[in-house]
Amino acid sequence: MIELEGVPELIDPVMVAAFEGWNDAGDAASTAVAHLDKEWKGEVFAALDAEDYYDFQVNRPTVWLDGGVRKITWPTTRLSVVRVGGEKPRDLVLVRGIEPSMRWRSFCNELLGFAHELGVELVVIMGALLGDTPHTRPVPVSGVTSDPDLARSMDLEETKYEGPTGIVGILQEACTHAGVPAVSLWAAVPHYVSQPPNPKATLALLNRLEDLIDLRIPLGELTEDARAWQLGVDQLAAEDSEVAEYVQSLEEARDTAELPEASGEAIAREFERYLRRRDGGGPGQVGGVASEGEGAAYLRDAPSERTRPPKPQPRPETGPESGTGSPAKPSAEGEPDGRAGDAAADKPTDKPVGATDAEPEDGPSAPDTTTPEATTPEATAPDTTAPDATAPDPAEPDAEPGDSSED
Repeated sequence: MIELEGVPELIDPVMVAAFEGWNDAGDAASTAVAHLDKEWKGEVFAALDAEDYYDFQVNRPTVWLDGGVRKITWPTTRLSVVRVGGEKPRDLVLVRGIEPSMRWRSFCNELLGFAHELGVELVVIMGALLGDTPHTRPVPVSGVTSDPDLARSMDLEETKYEGPTGIVGILQEACTHAGVPAVSLWAAVPHYVSQPPNPKATLALLNRLEDLIDLRIPLGELTEDARAWQLGVDQLAAEDSEVAEYVQSLEEARDTAELPEASGEAIAREFERYLRRRDGGGPGQVGGVASEGEGAAYLRDAPSERTRPPKPQPRPETGPESGTGSPAKPSAEGEPDGRAGDAAADKPTDKPVGATDAEPEDGPSAPDTTTPEATTPEATAPDTTAPDATAPDPAEPDAEPGDSSED
């Protein structure tokens, strides 16, 4: 029995969920929900019983001091509610937690119970996977659903994925069987720089969510953090010629593949987003648009101006699960055809990106990164630069997943 005390009647509520773990490469999805909770000052109204769903030897509780009193925080999934004002106010129910260790069906049923009691009209589940995508280009975000009608009405892909899945895929299917409209948003994170945080992927997910539910989201410092992250990775990659060559090959494959897309719906979506933000306040406010030279130029994500090394020659495969032989491709299901969050450990590596002790002058220290497999995508087309496109085709890595927790 679910009892919701102190929760007011909600206006056109949308449930937005993300889970740490296998479905959350670079912590991009869980950070996106945390950003919404922070910007709109969400109030927690429920938490699932951790005893029912988590193995505490896998996800250990933490001890902390509160005024000299020791307290314990248990790993669980919490629900909070935020009210978004404006001309068309609506409420968001934010679900943020950790992929459960057991009893996935009961876990999904409990979340659906909350959705039913609150009158949720749409469930949006966000995830992130590792892909063959360059960090210098816009982050591919795919939107998929199991509902054919919803796919047509919201311009989404209908799922056709077959293979291992995580809690994102299970919850989406549970929503579909329960008659609750559900959408999954997947961001592709460069596999050679997979360690969290990845503010650029988080920003891409929030932009896609903004388009999906027609809601202006305050970005705060996220745009500046994303730019600083890219500059840091740029500098570390420039210090390693092998990684720089690999990034260049990914850029060439990506730019060549997306020339038609750059002049179509992607530009239209970006222009619509620009108009929404122009109607609001300054950068970081609801509806605000960053000024030229700050967020706006970054969001268009022009190609890097760093000097490129000569075009690399293809190298032979070195592992049975090499997933770098082709540019990022869309996933019909939205599930990772290969690795998601914690699968990076399975990928054969050569040496860390930026093995020298040099630190980037601009932006935060880039995450500890590893070089990709020896296989590189074949770049048969001449080096081209695609027109600006902030909503490219979604990505799907080719390798098999790592360790996936299944029910």
